[in-house]
Amino acid sequence: MTRRVPDARRVFVAAGSNVRPRHYLRRALAPLRAAYPDLAISQAYANQAVGFDGADFINLVVGFTTVEPLEAVIERLRAIENDCDRPREAPKWAPRSMDLDILLYGDEVGSFPGAVLPRPDLLRRPYMLGPLAELAPDLVHPVERRTMHDLWSAFDAAGHALRPVSLDAGD
Repeated sequence: MTRRVPDARRVFVAAGSNVRPRHYLRRALAPLRAAYPDLAISQAYANQAVGFDGADFINLVVGFTTVEPLEAVIERLRAIENDCDRPREAPKWAPRSMDLDILLYGDEVGSFPGAVLPRPDLLRRPYMLGPLAELAPDLVHPVERRTMHDLWSAFDAAGHALRPVSLDAGD
């Protein structure tokens, strides 16, 4: 009997931090690179905190291919957040040492334990949509049926400044 191999999925994850952001982003990228050899990483961008007054965030998006089920990817991302000293009980709108949010998991659409796909605020957050459009401009949004490039081009970025930054600089 032949065992069916799961289909590979292209996954995109937003990563952000406003607590020692360069340190924690580098710390999160290391296990992601080890787990997903084809990991692609967008430019990192600094932007103001959203939803609360706090230090600027540094955000980026990563993309990779996996045959892991969604639950396993979520589990891995939570483990990386924990390794980056993120307290699980922290309020939603508060400083973060690491925030890893799945934006897209293949063409999956719907509510799943630990994720709503595609991520609902993807089309409202420039620090998610801009870097995703950079990584995968021809990727078609599974609900909007438009490319990331087209969605980003139509985004009203005024008032949502993204400043390119290097992760190599100090913390």
